Amino acid sequence: MNNIIYLFLFFLLMSCDSNYLKQLVGKKHKSDLKHSVTKKKSDVKSYYTCSMHPHIKKHKPGKCPICNMRLTKILIDNESLSKKENNKITSAADSLKYTAVKKIKLKKSQLKHFRAEIFTVTKMLMTKKIYLLGSIIQSEETESKITARVSGRVEKVYIKSTGSLIKKDSPILELYSPKLITAGEEYLIARRSYNNAKTKIFKNMLRQSVQRLKLWGIKSFQYKKWFKQGRVPKKITIYSPSAGIVKKRNAIVGKYFKEGQNFFELSDLSDVWVEMDIYEHDSSLVEIGQKIKLQFTALPGENINGEIDFINPVLNSVSRTLKIRSTISNPDGKLKPGMVANATLSIVKKTPSLVVPKTAIIDTGKKKIVWVQISNANYSAKIINTGYESGGYTEIKKGLLLGEKVVTDGNFLLDAQSQFFKDYD
Repeated sequence: MNNIIYLFLFFLLMSCDSNYLKQLVGKKHKSDLKHSVTKKKSDVKSYYTCSMHPHIKKHKPGKCPICNMRLTKILIDNESLSKKENNKITSAADSLKYTAVKKIKLKKSQLKHFRAEIFTVTKMLMTKKIYLLGSIIQSEETESKITARVSGRVEKVYIKSTGSLIKKDSPILELYSPKLITAGEEYLIARRSYNNAKTKIFKNMLRQSVQRLKLWGIKSFQYKKWFKQGRVPKKITIYSPSAGIVKKRNAIVGKYFKEGQNFFELSDLSDVWVEMDIYEHDSSLVEIGQKIKLQFTALPGENINGEIDFINPVLNSVSRTLKIRSTISNPDGKLKPGMVANATLSIVKKTPSLVVPKTAIIDTGKKKIVWVQISNANYSAKIINTGYESGGYTEIKKGLLLGEKVVTDGNFLLDAQSQFFKDYD
């Protein structure tokens, strides 16, 4: 009887242990399953945002507090890229010091509504147009003086004040000069003698007398007129040998001038300088000899071509600009100091540059980002260094490789979905 009781108790105990063991195994299986699901879910992050206001981010579905539109669920898979793609990007980043800030994989439901415009990174010759504002100034190289070529006393002055414009061969004063009168009378005698007897001696006398008058500033029509009139006037008109604006007026009535003294000091306007300011960030592009197109408010519709012949070696520390200059021919005197000039400087870089459209670049203020297409659904954000801009294109100094595909339209949507502003701000 006791054996039966012991046997019954043994089977009862074994039954209880079996049930307990099943419970333990079941709990462990559920725990592993739960851990597996949790791990899988942790690989995918999601939030709800508004397509019109991507800065709105909610953890639960609902409506946008700004425009009342229904929020869209956004999923970001941080482990979306294959090991091969990751290794490819990492090796390029290590070798060229390029930075992949974030990677995104779009789901099939997102790809139906996402249409990105892609541009393949290429090389091209950058052509840059720089628009400058300048003004005309007097050329220091063409300043001139009207000097007394023969001694005498000023009897009349035709130039009334400084600042007056003197044209070439215009009368400037009348001079009483006994030496000049004597030279004129010698000319008359030599001319009459040569007309009467055309000998070699008289011919040489006539040639020497004419040469002396010309060296002293007398025009040919003057001494020919003297010969017709048969006399030399007491007051002889002196004509200007050059054109310009009077800077200093020394000639006054009654003043005696020795040979070599200045009647007037002129700023010659046959050539003028156009001085322009170029900003610091464009200053390295300017070189001596570059062609420049000029337009002046005083000469509407007229283009004047010039070239850069001077670059100031010192930058203005206040305006952060550099002075450049072009010398312009001004034979008619139309261009006057103080006139405003609009200049266009066209620059073509000598070597091709790596470029992308300007729309492909997201400027955060501290760094510049582009989105690169890895595959149809995979995208990677990279930090870049940029150079010059021209014609809607931006030069890439560092950060991209030739042939990579960058997003030009849709990059801001990728940027809004990525939630990585904190990574590169």
